[in-house]
Amino acid sequence: MTISHIVSVLEKLAPPYLQESYDNVGLLLGNPQWECAGALVTLDVTKETIQEAIDNRCNLVVAHHPLIFKGRTKINGRHYTDEIIVMAIKHDIAVYAIHTNLDNVLHGVNGKIADLLGLQQRNILSPKTDLIQKLVVFAPQENQATLQHALFEAGAGEIGQYSECSFVSQGMGSFKPGEGANPHLGAIGIRHQEAEVKIEVVFPAWLQQQVLSAMRQHHPYEEVAYELFTLSNPFQSVGSGVIGNLSQPVPAEDFLKQIKKIFNINTLRHTAFLGKPLQKIAVCGGAGDFLISVAKALGADVFITSDLKYHSFFEADGKLLLVDIGHFESEQYTIDLLADVLRQNFPNFAVLKTGVITNPVHYL
Repeated sequence: MTISHIVSVLEKLAPPYLQESYDNVGLLLGNPQWECAGALVTLDVTKETIQEAIDNRCNLVVAHHPLIFKGRTKINGRHYTDEIIVMAIKHDIAVYAIHTNLDNVLHGVNGKIADLLGLQQRNILSPKTDLIQKLVVFAPQENQATLQHALFEAGAGEIGQYSECSFVSQGMGSFKPGEGANPHLGAIGIRHQEAEVKIEVVFPAWLQQQVLSAMRQHHPYEEVAYELFTLSNPFQSVGSGVIGNLSQPVPAEDFLKQIKKIFNINTLRHTAFLGKPLQKIAVCGGAGDFLISVAKALGADVFITSDLKYHSFFEADGKLLLVDIGHFESEQYTIDLLADVLRQNFPNFAVLKTGVITNPVHYL
């Protein structure tokens, strides 16, 4: 078992391609070819969690928040993370971060919050665009089935809950092989016409290389005729936040008491009650003030997030109940999410959840 095996599972769960531009995800410290003795899952990387990994003979720490975030040119003890980095390196401990890419998938951080709240009919609150690509490829009719199968195996043709989606049309292609060519059909110097099919499929942008590789590998032509487009269609399972429904309306005060119990919160901040029960719920783990207007536009009764500034609460404008439950509190169950995924994929491998409470915020 190498660290690369674990990384491959994490990157299938949340492709690094989906990280925000300011983020820093992936293997931050260590060598992917190291043999992995065990993995410790945590929200934050601290001296205490590195020591916990050492004590439990785990040489991989999987964290939600990156240990190395902004560009670093010096590690000289002046930043609080310097000692942690040196400590990890001295003990050959690899550190992997899975941050905004895990925020941006439906089954990620916000999906876990939705599980805890029992939300149904879930959708991404603010879907991303320009993440879907469309491939149009031309091939002889007799190669249609083989090529379609290869593209589907590479991950193309999935739309929501449907797989192996494509569109095929027929036409007549022509080409004249030049000197030095090795044509599958036709002869050098003679224009050839061939009954062909046009196969159209869509796929996530991060699968581009493997889809094109499958196309080239299973296409009979020496020179493959194809077109590639980026679509502006919203990617319904990728984006910020989640919105869904409770099975039945719940009085606002009862709902907030339930939130405090589920997330183990002694106190939370919220706007005034609206005098109506709550059923349509929007959530965003971590800092989510940029989604307040989206939650209002989609008719959410309540928006649960964290790190709200004083003036952000005014944005609720009597249209929804705005609730700040705290950054750590909103993301704490990400540890369970990641540990469960790793244990399901590696049932005979040591996956530990940290026992360290890394929340730097305390309440009196």
